[in-house]
Amino acid sequence: MKTRMVFFFLLSASLLAACSLSATNQPLGTQILPSTASISLPPATSEPYVPPPSAVVDAPPARPLTANQVVLARAGEVVQVLQSQDMALVSAYVHPVQGVRFSPYAFVKDTDLVFPPDQVAGLAVDSNIYSWGNYAGTGEPINLSFPDYYKKFIYDVDFANAPQVSLNHRLSGGNSIDNAAEFYPGSMIVEYYFPGFDPQYGGMDWRSLKLVFSQADGSWDLVGIIHDEWTP
Repeated sequence: MKTRMVFFFLLSASLLAACSLSATNQPLGTQILPSTASISLPPATSEPYVPPPSAVVDAPPARPLTANQVVLARAGEVVQVLQSQDMALVSAYVHPVQGVRFSPYAFVKDTDLVFPPDQVAGLAVDSNIYSWGNYAGTGEPINLSFPDYYKKFIYDVDFANAPQVSLNHRLSGGNSIDNAAEFYPGSMIVEYYFPGFDPQYGGMDWRSLKLVFSQADGSWDLVGIIHDEWTP
């Protein structure tokens, strides 16, 4: 009987030691969830994710162009169109009421020919002979078709690539009187100027093209095309 009690005592002690050892082998803070435990997730949705709107700072309004900037820009466009001799496109810049006056020399005259926009549009293919004034020095009449006048008194050099450009300031310095500012009061005049080509002429072979703009209904329109060069 004593032996049996000792045996039960030793068996109980062994079981308690085993349980204690099993508990100490478990990492601290570990939680064993039952097999039925689950984690709740938000419900699925087909709507795209839209990030919250960010703060938008409006850019300051652009400053309006000055009249000088507008005229210089328009003159740049006109001289490019003249380079291609696209008179139909040039007509879009011509003053709708005054038309455009063609002056072969710096001194602008009332007798210089004036063409309205619709007539300007067809000048490139106009074979009619017009009297454009008189040659400086000889006084002979300038009787030419527009294509020939264009070659001699509008685009005789590549003015679109002129090295000097001015606004309301004469660059050329010939002996012809420049009366453009007086003839076109309140206008703006853009000049394209070549100071010379052949050094042996000492600058006497300079060329100038002036585009005159007058304001009408808030728009600066072309009213004059003036060619200038040294004259005897």
